[in-house]
Amino acid sequence: MGSTPTESSLDGLSVWRRVIPAVGLLLVVAAIGRSINELTSSGGPVEAGLDLILLSAPGVVMLYIGLWLPTSSIKPGFYPRIVTWTCGGVVVMGIVLGLRVLHPGVEVNFTFGTQAVLLSIGSIAGLGIGVNNAQALTHAKTLEERNDTLQRTEQRLEEAVGQLQDSNERLEQFAYAASHDLQEPLRMVTRYLELAERRYGDDFSEDCQEFIDFAVDGAERMSDVIDGLLEYSQVDTQGDSFDDVDLDAVLDDVLADLTFKIEESDATVTREPLPTIEGDDRQLHQLFQNLLSNAIEYSGDDPPQIHVSAAQGEDEWTVSVRDEGIGIDIDDSDRIFDIFQRLHSIEDHAGSGIGLALCKRIVERHGGSIWVDSDSNEGSTFSFTLTARVESTSVPSVAARRERTTGLTGIGHHENADQAAPQTTNTD
Repeated sequence: MGSTPTESSLDGLSVWRRVIPAVGLLLVVAAIGRSINELTSSGGPVEAGLDLILLSAPGVVMLYIGLWLPTSSIKPGFYPRIVTWTCGGVVVMGIVLGLRVLHPGVEVNFTFGTQAVLLSIGSIAGLGIGVNNAQALTHAKTLEERNDTLQRTEQRLEEAVGQLQDSNERLEQFAYAASHDLQEPLRMVTRYLELAERRYGDDFSEDCQEFIDFAVDGAERMSDVIDGLLEYSQVDTQGDSFDDVDLDAVLDDVLADLTFKIEESDATVTREPLPTIEGDDRQLHQLFQNLLSNAIEYSGDDPPQIHVSAAQGEDEWTVSVRDEGIGIDIDDSDRIFDIFQRLHSIEDHAGSGIGLALCKRIVERHGGSIWVDSDSNEGSTFSFTLTARVESTSVPSVAARRERTTGLTGIGHHENADQAAPQTTNTD
């Protein structure tokens, strides 16, 4: 089979690499021959030894460089340049010798050994310049190739980002359209089932009535899932612009919204002062409401005990919602933040499986992260970080909170306590 153009070019370049050790070997052989000739003629051993050293040393250097080149970082394409510089050194030294001989008024009688030594020194000088030049060019070419690779990578990344943005926009448009297109038939199903129940409910058997109840409940749950998907898909694009948000005020509003649920479950909510940060007030309200609702829902058989706190780090706040409920197995601590990941059946606990996934997207939009520290039957602490925007001396630092133990107070009413003490919310 014929060789490819690339293979042929590499073979041609390897010939250039062999030129340097070949010249070096020639110099070594010439040095040995010259020394033998000195010993057999009228010259003494000192002259023979000096000729051997002076002529063979450049040859040994060339042999070493020839063997070193394939292992070096120098690209084969620069081998001809090294050979050219080596030959150029010999030519320049020859011109210098010639000019010296031809100089008027100067009588010079160079011996053969002197001429050979000077020419070999010129070849070593040219070799050194050539190797140094080839290394510099190799480095420059490597940088150029890396820059080209980086530019291509950046271009592919920009294309991928553009495609992802287009995909997200199409997904959001689909979610919006699907929510409207699906909600209408669901509402129709629910209305007609309810109409049938009102008109003919007395004639329905017990089984028939149960079937209608199941159908209405399924339609309502499907409607909730669609609303949750729509809200989840529009966290980034439909969110409000960031502004100063007082998290204490947000928590007050959430507790007001959950008043009935808190009363019904006989829950106790204690709190510490929360900071003011830059964010989306509406989405942060949704974040707190989801976490508090979950804490109440998964409280187990005992009345819910919930504590909300905040700790300041170097450049962020860590807000925590702690409960003493049924807890979460450690193996499920990451999975629960994925969409539609439920740990319990609908019969045990209501929900669409979107709430915590929505919390994660809201926190990530605010530049933070969310996680849970929990174990089965030992309660859960959901924590999330928010970038620190406004300094507040009323909220304890992480170190201060570690030094202070704050227990849940007994069931009482929502009061304005001292800022250093936790506040308690309950609706007995």
